Amino acid sequence: MKNNLELINSIMASGVLKTSSIIDAFKTIDRKHFVPKTFIKEAYADIPLGIGNGQTISQPYTVAFMLEKLHLKKGDKVLDIGSGSGWTTALLAYIVGDTGSVLGVERVPELVMIGLQNLTKLDFKHAHIELAHATLGIEGEKFDAILVSASAKEIPYELFKQLNIEGHLVIPIQNSIFVFKKVSEEKIETKEFPGFRFVPLIV
Repeated sequence: MKNNLELINSIMASGVLKTSSIIDAFKTIDRKHFVPKTFIKEAYADIPLGIGNGQTISQPYTVAFMLEKLHLKKGDKVLDIGSGSGWTTALLAYIVGDTGSVLGVERVPELVMIGLQNLTKLDFKHAHIELAHATLGIEGEKFDAILVSASAKEIPYELFKQLNIEGHLVIPIQNSIFVFKKVSEEKIETKEFPGFRFVPLIV
């Protein structure tokens, strides 16, 4: 792809990118601002790219797929686990608007700094990135949606406690993307979409 619009049109043609707010987010939050300078020529390639410390910025197709499955709306409170260079955090912040909030958590200190610098350029007051805690997610907090951008070995049940009722958790588990919807405190709906690859989630 030569530019951001070509990339977006390609993902839309695949049938994955459909929601107007997510399309607008992709148009506004240009991926080239979140990749290392060494990969700037590949910024619009529909592939994951290295961002240092063994981590990657995810394939745009995959990011679009996961964002669509979160069923986001304006004003939502979102947790972004594995925020990397901040691209997904910024996309989420655009989608939920300034009445919402997005917290990105990242285990690599260098990437926390890079992500914060990238967010600062966009002047999103309702988005922040911080160093991840010892436990997965943010204990004691509740979110309308949780996005995880690294592959877990098994279902992280502790994240269900951090979801509001009707909230969605989208997370890779091994080589599948799982979508969990919290119907009630006792009931979780599950859908599995196989055929993806991610860097491992380190807990």
